[in-house]
Formats: sequence, C-alpha cells, structure tokens
Amino acid sequence: MKKNFLTAAAVMVTALLLATTVAQASDVTFGGEFWTRYELLERNDFNDATNSDKYVQTRMRLNANVNVNESTSAFIQLQSNRTWGDRFEAAGSGADPAGNSTAGSFDANDLDASVGIHQAYFTLKNVVGLPVDAKTGRQEIIIDGHRIFGNTLWTMGANSHDALRLDHKRNNMSFSYAYIKGSEESRAQDDQDNDDVDVQMAYMNYAGILGGKLSVLYAYVDDGCGVVVASVCNEEADDIHTLGFRQAGQLYGIDYRGEYYYQWGDADATANQANVNGGYTAGNSIDRDAYMFGVRVGKSFNNVTMKPGITLWYDYLSGTTDRDAQNNEWKSFNTIFDTGHKFYGLQDVFLGIGNNSAAGGTAGFGLQDLAIKAKLSPIPGWLIKADYHFFFTAERMAGSPNRGTVGENTTCTLCERQIQRGASNLGQELDITAVHKYNANTKLQLGFSNYQTTETFRLLRTNVGSAPSANWFYAQVHVGF
Repeated sequence: MKKNFLTAAAVMVTALLLATTVAQASDVTFGGEFWTRYELLERNDFNDATNSDKYVQTRMRLNANVNVNESTSAFIQLQSNRTWGDRFEAAGSGADPAGNSTAGSFDANDLDASVGIHQAYFTLKNVVGLPVDAKTGRQEIIIDGHRIFGNTLWTMGANSHDALRLDHKRNNMSFSYAYIKGSEESRAQDDQDNDDVDVQMAYMNYAGILGGKLSVLYAYVDDGCGVVVASVCNEEADDIHTLGFRQAGQLYGIDYRGEYYYQWGDADATANQANVNGGYTAGNSIDRDAYMFGVRVGKSFNNVTMKPGITLWYDYLSGTTDRDAQNNEWKSFNTIFDTGHKFYGLQDVFLGIGNNSAAGGTAGFGLQDLAIKAKLSPIPGWLIKADYHFFFTAERMAGSPNRGTVGENTTCTLCERQIQRGASNLGQELDITAVHKYNANTKLQLGFSNYQTTETFRLLRTNVGSAPSANWFYAQVHVGF
C-alpha cells in the first residue's frame, strides 16, 4: 500500500515538473470575450401583417497566444455562438426535422456542442532567412477598411479563412500575399478539381502620401466550376479578377478616403444570370467588366464642446442592363467577401449586394449609396452617431424592360409605371447609434434604424411585402478580458 502511494506521488510530481517545464518553455497568455446582443427587427419581410422578430444572441471566445520562441508563435481562438433558448444549435444545422429538443431549457441533458475554432494558426518569422513572416492556418484577413477583405464587424461568427499569408514590412512600406482555400471539393469527387474555389491576394501599403496611406490590392477568385448541378461540374469558369487602390488620410484637418476597384474575368457559370433575366444566350462566353468606387470627406471638431463631427459619403457599384446581357457582358460588381454592414446601412438591407441576388441585393442593377454621417459626445464616455443613407440602383430600370418582373409584381403593371418614370430610388435609411465605454473592458451599445422603402425596392426584391418601412433596434454588451 505504501509502495503504491509513493509511486502515485512520484507520478504526480513528475507531471507537475513536466507541466512547469512546458510553461517555462513557452510564453502563454490567455484572453477572451463575451458579446451579448438583443435584437428586434422587421426587415426580414417588410410585411405589416407579420410580427417583429425578437431574439438574444451571445458570442463567447477564449484566446490563447503562445510565443514559443523568438521565431515561432501561435494563436488559437475558440468560439461559441448561440441564440438564447434555441433548441437546435447542438445539432449544428439550425433545425431539427424530427422536432426533438436538443439544447433548450427543458432538456434534462444539455447536448450543446457548439464550440468551434474561429482562428488557429502559427507564425514563423523570417522564413528560410528572408525578411518574411508566414502565418499558416485558419485566420481573419482584414485589409484596410474591410472593403474587400474583412471580418464583417457585425456578425456573431465573423469571417475567417483557411489560408497561408506572407507579410514583409520595411520602413513605411508593407507587402502581403495570401492564398485562401475558399471551398474544397467533396472527397467523393476527387477527380474533379474544378469544384474547388481558390483565392489569391496581393497587397501593398505605403505610408506617408498626402497625409495618409496608399494601398494597392489584387485579388483573384479561381472558380473553375461555377455551378454544380446534381453533383456534376458544368466546367464553366466563374473567375473574378479584382484590382484597385485606396488612399486615405488627413489633409488640412479634413479626413478623407478615396478608392477604386475594377473587375474582369469569366462569368459563364455565374448563378447571378438567373437573377437578371436579361437575355443571355446559353452557351455563349460572358465577360466580366465591372467596377466600384467610394469617396469620403469628414471633419471632426475635437477642441469644442461635445466634439462634433460630420462626414459626407458616396459609394457606386456598377450594374448590368438588358443591353449588357444581350452583348454577353456581366457588369455587376461583386464585393467577393460580404463586408457590407460597415458601408451600406446598418440594417444590412443590402448585405447580399456582392452576389447581386434579388433577395438580398439589387438583382444585378448595382448600387449607389449617398450618405451624411454625424457624431458627437454629449457627456464623457458616451458617443452618439447618426447616419442617413440615400440608396439608388446604378442602372436605371427604364433601360431594362426585360427585367421588370424580377420581383413580386409579375403582371408588370407597376413595372411599366416605374420604367416610364425611370425611377431607381431604393429608399432611405436612418441609423442612430449610442456607444458607452462602461469601463476599460466593457462597452455598451444601443442602436435604432428605420428603412423607408420605395416602389422600385419592392419591385426588385422577391422576399418583401408592401410595408412602407421597417424598423430595427438592438442593445448589446461587449466584455473583453
């Protein structure tokens, strides 16, 4: 008995010493966050006959940052997202066809298995002796202001990629290259590599130009299949090349930003063609030829009471007309990774603008966003912001009569009236946000938005009712540690 006790004690001491040795070998720091948000929204259907949707969501993260040695580090971020009272999250599908409770309060056994990995990568500094750092694994890729590559800023799950990223910095210049595995084919289709979607990104940033920074970005989405029908690739490419620049900074006390991106490539297999219904000829090659630009100027008065600020904002995303379709050209700009929450109104009415769908975008007509934004700090620790957006299509419906029946008005009575007037007004949105820094680790935020619809908006959308407006309210708490 005594011998067994001594043996067990020796094992425990050895394990403790081993754990201490590992801890000493690596510099490990832990952190994380709780992010809880209540939402009440009407924008799901713009229908006065239905009730508002109300729910509470929570995101929980636990981070481990490991400095293994002077040239190797690692980062792991576990994440769990859940909707309060949701019975189906443990199944991972958001629904339980059998109707069985799987994670609700009335279950005797909590089967929630929703914890996953949001980021997990290691970084090697000065790879093979070159002044290049390599980050490998699942990671967020954020470029400039989240325009093309970003983490969405708003969605509970955020956006991350399985990627390899190479970074080089020297003085006031930095260069980056990233390879992203956007989509991997099924193992049952191992002989069809065209089912894969790969993304490559090259980026350069130079600080010290016109009071700010100049960025140049190239991104290539290599989709050799485009559309898979009945598990069979149609062998038609849906490739997207995007090249552009962004200049942002401050001159003479004025904050400014200007950016431009051009897209080209093949759009033969794009599913967006089904949304425009404008006369594409089956089997013909379709050329992608699209662009977008955005400008912003603003002024902050930090030396006066309440520190007010005002910003003028304009974005233009090109669209496709009937004539473009007849010439086998696709001119609707694709935002690639949907980061629209920051840009096109906080209600996310146009969050699907990247795929030009009739449900979340503008059915390929493009988008114009003219906005005025104001902010002030009425009392210490509080920031109040108000944004007002005016939305328009980029291409007028008057020039595309073949696409007048995209939405619910299939009789085209409303369509003809819209075409005669040449209307392209998609509505207006008011966003009011209040942010309070409760303490160094806790931030409270309240928001209210109202979207005013138009006949054009209701005509283009396949999923909205006849309500003239929709409201949205949220309250959230973010605790970081």
